Formats: sequence, structure tokens, C-alpha cells
Amino acid sequence: MEAGMLCCPRQRQVLFLFMFGGVSLAGSGFGQYSVTEETERGSFVVNLAKDLGLGDQELVSRGARVVSDNKQHLLLDPHSGDLLTNEKLDREKLCGLTEPCLLYFQILMDNPFQIYRAELRVRDINDHSPMFRDKETVLKILENTAEGTAFRLERAEDSDGGLNGIQSYIINPNPFFHIKISDSDEGMIYPELVLDKALDREKQHELSLTLTALDGGSPPRSGTTTIRIVILDINDNAPQFSQTMYETQAPENSPVGSLIAKVSAGDIDSGVNADISYSFFDASEDIRETFQINPFSGEIVLIVLLDYELVKSYKINIQAMDGGGLTATCTVLVEVLDINDNPPELIMSSLSNHVAENSPETVLAVFRIKDRDSGENGKMHCYIQDNLPFLLKPSVENFYILMTEGGLDRESQAEYNITITVTDLGTPRLKTQHNITVTVSDVNDNAPAFSQTTYTLRVHENNSPALHIGSVSATDRDSGANAQVTYSLLPPADPQLPLASLVSINADNGQLFALRSLDYEALQAFEFGVRAADRGSPALSSQARVRVLVLDDNDNAPFVLYPPQNGSAPCTELVPRAAEAGYLVTKVVAVDGDSGQNAWLSYQLLKATEPGLFGVWAHNGEVRTARLLSERDAVKHRLVVLVRDNGEPPRSASVTLHVLLVDGFSQPYLPLPEVAAAEARADPLTVYLVVALASVSSLFLFSVLVFVAVRLCRRSRAASAGRCSGPEGHFPGHLVDVSGAGTLSQSYQYEFIQFHIL
Repeated sequence: MEAGMLCCPRQRQVLFLFMFGGVSLAGSGFGQYSVTEETERGSFVVNLAKDLGLGDQELVSRGARVVSDNKQHLLLDPHSGDLLTNEKLDREKLCGLTEPCLLYFQILMDNPFQIYRAELRVRDINDHSPMFRDKETVLKILENTAEGTAFRLERAEDSDGGLNGIQSYIINPNPFFHIKISDSDEGMIYPELVLDKALDREKQHELSLTLTALDGGSPPRSGTTTIRIVILDINDNAPQFSQTMYETQAPENSPVGSLIAKVSAGDIDSGVNADISYSFFDASEDIRETFQINPFSGEIVLIVLLDYELVKSYKINIQAMDGGGLTATCTVLVEVLDINDNPPELIMSSLSNHVAENSPETVLAVFRIKDRDSGENGKMHCYIQDNLPFLLKPSVENFYILMTEGGLDRESQAEYNITITVTDLGTPRLKTQHNITVTVSDVNDNAPAFSQTTYTLRVHENNSPALHIGSVSATDRDSGANAQVTYSLLPPADPQLPLASLVSINADNGQLFALRSLDYEALQAFEFGVRAADRGSPALSSQARVRVLVLDDNDNAPFVLYPPQNGSAPCTELVPRAAEAGYLVTKVVAVDGDSGQNAWLSYQLLKATEPGLFGVWAHNGEVRTARLLSERDAVKHRLVVLVRDNGEPPRSASVTLHVLLVDGFSQPYLPLPEVAAAEARADPLTVYLVVALASVSSLFLFSVLVFVAVRLCRRSRAASAGRCSGPEGHFPGHLVDVSGAGTLSQSYQYEFIQFHIL
């Protein structure tokens, strides 16, 4: 039988022993062990650790295990290294008449992977006695049979083998017959009854003899049968077969009732002595249960289905007997033809459905294939799909190893369905498929990844504490604990930033909270880092930046810088009566602590002593005359200017201006009554300020006069030195520049505002 012949694709198969990546496919070692049948379960066979030369606990560390094709007859104690029987072994059930009785098994070990082949011989004990099929056998012999004629008898059967099988036959002492032992071509012995003395029917019609079969056990066992010899009157001719040997073939799929062969014998006698009947002679129980012979026609038919894998041929002995009791024998050889009726078998020895990602070449399964058919029907082709990162590599005795080609990436594919296909080369081809689902277990090889590298969050100032201002989010492509992300704040780059009192983060979901109320005017923006770490071992992490922009609320009213609102004596603005419409009286200067449109200021004249005389520009706070002044206008005027921002709701502030109309700047300053009273209560600082103002004003007017004089001198080169030495006539009116726009000269505005701010 050529079961298990290899035929595998080049791209995935190697037909020789090999070594690769720490996996050793050892096939040269072959262990031979033995055990006596019928020993109790757990009986000691051998210490494998010592026999294989392995160290203590090496069987445990290498995951040693015993596998066999069929039932597991042995078990291994990896801690002690002892190989024990897994059940009570019955040699006759395991091997029948086959001797020696050998059970093949393999020992598999990992790190590196090895296959160690071994066999267990089950030693026979003499636990069965020889048995004859029939308790009595009738043998008809003619009275004129010549001395020395031998008559073959049916042999006994003994389930034991070897020396415990049948070794001899004996017969009880008698004057007519003795037993002769002959060997068959099947390697077994059978008895023949040999005539020692002529028979005389008239003196004795029959004899009764006891045939005993003895085995070679210690002590020997025996079995008996009775041979009843009937002495017949003279029958001249015995039957004769047309052939002494018939040969035929029968496919194993032959249906029940199929004609296998037909034997034929003739007898030249007449009458009853020529009537021939056919029967099996010295046939085993297996033959009698498989075939049936027609006693009249000699046709042999099939009564059960044939199985080439169980019995490949039959040798059937046929006896023809005439009516006078004479017999003849022939042999029919039936050769069972194999058909492809057995699909290949896949016997899994070791299987792991899980592999850690990024692992190097890893053994997943060890299995063996076989086909009970023979020839082309038993040749096999083993393969897996081509588009998978796995290899199928052959080992010894039709063993195969399924392993990874290299590291697998769980994030790319977490599960693989592998189909191992084994097909034979028979007609029609039969195949067997075995599906394996391999799950790639996660390794923490991916750090959490933020959805953004930078987050910008906006929060209005004056927020309530513990306000949720936003979230950061990170995902991890790993699974389980390796994908559980925790969030934390990184120490700020600026050590002056009190980050711990500003924000906090929820470690589980990345939500950010403002811990206290924020003030835009104190902190417009701040930036910090966030770390996302998984719970793998070791933990991996990544970082992102978060920028928080504090949005301005209109929580600050405008603040007037000029005129100053410090509670000191109010400033009085002087306006010459000669001023034209649009003359710049003063400018209200205000600021707003807010930003954006909340800091956009507008100005409005809220109250005036004489409405219509003065006006305020809405965008710059400049106070100007609205018309020409007249003698009827009051000397003293009080103006209230409202400063309003553009927030929602708007906030405002007001300031009071005092304006004094004078005929010219040379006119003595006439304080208002209430101003005089205030000046009386003013502190020395106010006096110093007034003196400083007068000094600066005088110096300014003097500088202007000198500048004008120099220009006039240069234009009038013919002028006399006396004209260049000083101003002429009355005080020049153009020193107070009343332009079409109604504003003072730029230098005067600057000095004026600078003075008042001081």
C-alpha cells in the first residue's frame, strides 16, 4: 500500500527534511519501547527524559506531548518524564494475528520544535486457548483406502501469536491413525490424519478420535475436537475439480450478491456416488462472513461489502463431496481491487489558534495526513491558500507544520481563516478540508494618536468654575488594555503659568474644565500640552498642544484719562473769543480695558451750559466750538461728556469740562468762584502744576515768536537789524492757529496734551 505519497506545490512545499528559524524537524531518531499486554492503566513504559537525554523539567518547558494516529494509548507525565499506558492494552484487539504488534506514535516538543518517532511493541501473554470451530468433525473414509493416505483436518484458531500461538496437534492413541503436522504457505500449521492400518467396515463401522491443539505458552493451553470417522463401502471414484487453483478479482465496491467465482467438479461414478455438493473447507470466520457458496452450483457470491483497506486478498478452500463421501479440494484466490473510495485523512496532533502579533516564525499546527487507498489513489497533494502569510512545511512520515511566515500585524488583520486542503490523485479525486481560525493577539505596538496635533479652545471670561471648555480625543489601534487611553496634563513650558489652577482634564475621556473664572484683561491666552497614554506594558503615549483663547466680555467701563478724574481741582480750558467755528477746545482721552468692539469708544455731549455752542466729535472725543463766539456768550461754561463703549450691553463713563472764554491768551486767568475755592483747598502739588503750566506755556509762546521772527527775517533780506531784533506792534493773532479745521497746531496740541496728562 502506498498510502501517504507526497505531491505538494513547489511554492509552499519542501520534500526533504529541513531546519528553519529555530524549528527543528528531527526524523532520524526512532525509539523502540515495549510493554506487556493486559497491564493496568498507568503502567510504566520508559522514562523519556532520560531516554532522550533531556534535562530536568525540559519536557515541561518544551511542552512535550505524545500523539498517535488513532486512539491515545499512552500518556506522558512531563514532570517526571515517565511514559505510561493510558489503558489496559489487548494485543489481540489491537493487532489480531499480526506479529509483532507495533503501535507507532510521535513525541512533539517545542522551542525548538522537534518530532521524535517511536514505536511501542505490545508483548503477547498466553491469555487465549486454542479453539476448534466445530466440536465434532465427520470424516468419511472408504474401507479400501490405502495405508499412508493423509486426510487434512480443519485447524484450530488461537488469538495469541508467536510462541503463545498453536504449536502442535495430537490425537489419542489408536491402532489406525496418527497426526502429521504440515506447514501452509500462510505461515501456519495444520493437522493431517494419516492412515496407519487398513479399515474393515464389516468389523467396525466408525471410529471416534479426539484431536487436541496445543499452544506454546507457559503453562500451555489446549483445545479439543472430536473426529468421527465413518467407514464407507467401496466408492470407486472421488470427485475431481476442473482446476486446482482458481484466481479472480473483485473491486472493493462490488455490491452484495455479486458473483465472485464459480467452481466445478465432476465424478465419473454414477447414481448417488456421482452427486456432488460444494462447501467451504477449513475456512476462517472472516471468509464465512464475507462469502457464500451454493452447494449445488459451486457459485461463490458476496454477502458483505469488500474493503481493500482491511483485506487485500482472500484464499478460499473449497471441498467437493460426492454421495459416497469421497472429497476433493481446490483453492480460490480472490484479489480485492482498490478503488478511490477513501478521502485523505488529516490527523491534528497540535493546534494553537492564537499567535501574538509581531512574533517571528511561529508554529501554529502540527498534523499528519494519510490515505487508506493505494497507488495513485493514495498519493496526496496538501496545500493552503496562496494569499495568506502562512507556510505549510512537510516533516517526516507525512507530518506537516503550519506556521507563520513572519510577524503579523493585528491592526491590519486580527483574524485569519486558513483552509488546509488534502486531495488524492485518484479518479475521481477525493479531498479533505480542515478549517483553522487563527486569532492574532494584541501587542502594545501602537501609541495613542490624537485626532489633532493642536487644539484651539475658546472660553468667555468671567466663566463659572468647573466649566467644560472642550475635549481632546485620542484613539489607539491596539485592543483591550493596550487600547485604553488615559489623559493627563503636561507641565507647562512657562513655569510662571499656574496651569494646575487654570484647567483640569478628565483622565478617562479627555474633557477639559476651567477650574476658576478667567479674566481676559489679565490673561488673553495660554497654551499647554496634553499626554494620552495607553495601559499597555510598557505604556506608549503621544502628546498634543492645546491653546485656550479667552474671549473678551464687556465687563469694563471706559476710563477717562483726560481730563483727570483724581478728585483734585478741575482743569479749566481757555478759549479765545476770536475763535472760529470748529476751534479745538480740548480732547477727552479715554481707554477701555476690554478689546475688540467692546473697546470701541464713542463720545457724546451730554450736558452744556449753553447748548449749541460746543460739540463733541463722536469718534475721537475732540471738543470744538460749534459756532462763532459773541460778546453775549457767558464767560464760564460747564460741559458733561459721555463716553460709551460698543459692547453688549454698552458701558459708559462721563467727564465734566470747565471752559472759560477769554479775549486773548494775554488776559489774566480769571478763576471761577468754585474753582477759586477748590484752589484754596488744593495741596501744594496743584500749585506746582499750575506754575509749571504757566512756565511751559510762556516758553512755548516765546519759542513760537522767535521762530516766526527768524522766518520773517530770512524772507526780508533787506530788513534792518532793528526789525529783526524783536516783534513789532501788538501781539500777533496768527499764533493761535484757527485753521479751517478749527484745530491747534500739531506742536501745540502735543505740548498741551502732554501737560495735562502729567
